Amino acid sequence: MAAVEEFWTRVSATSPPLPAWVLALSAALAALLVLSPTLWRSSRHAVTIAHEGAHGLAALVTGRRLSGIRLHSDTSGVTVSAGRPTGPGMVLTAAAGYTGPGLFGLGAAALLAAGYAVGLLWALLLLLALLLVQIRNWYGLWSVLVTAALVFAATWWMPAPGQAAFAHGVTWFLLLAAPRTVLELQRSRRRGTARDSDADQLARLTRLPGLLWVGLFLLVDGGALVLGTSWLVAPLTG
Repeated sequence: MAAVEEFWTRVSATSPPLPAWVLALSAALAALLVLSPTLWRSSRHAVTIAHEGAHGLAALVTGRRLSGIRLHSDTSGVTVSAGRPTGPGMVLTAAAGYTGPGLFGLGAAALLAAGYAVGLLWALLLLLALLLVQIRNWYGLWSVLVTAALVFAATWWMPAPGQAAFAHGVTWFLLLAAPRTVLELQRSRRRGTARDSDADQLARLTRLPGLLWVGLFLLVDGGALVLGTSWLVAPLTG
């Protein structure tokens, strides 16, 4: 019982606001991971994990039966769920992928604004553990395990200031990466190489243009970026 109480005290502890230069550095490093073509080829795998995880979460929340998730080395992925092939549950499940990373980032920003940097890292570990049991291919298993190991290392061995900086970097990355994936989606659709994309599936489900869904994805992710940024920098302006 004492160990549980000690763990909860650690997880629920609040962290002081980051110094302005550390906050700026975490944002700059996240932007580098998103904007550098070379680094993006690797860092995009983390967005795919969030994307497919969001599909899976939406499927469960809407009452669908999650059959499994696959992550591929080309940064693509697929989430399979069983249930009605049409209707609100299927629409929400399909729409969750491109909005999920931005909304996860927004939730992370809310936790950081409240001072729960360590709690955020443990929450990420829990989500990755839940995702792991749904993975159905070896590359996906490896990808999630490596990501979880990185988060665990930061959570277990970094000092408190380092944990807070790492948590901010993860949050900035999700907020910045989400809109980029939507822009990439539209470029692929324009070239005709994404005919079965989430936006096109939603167009078939709802009879609304795929471009409208791309715009909705971008609106949600852009809004999450703006609002999340305001929460992250609020301690510096308060």
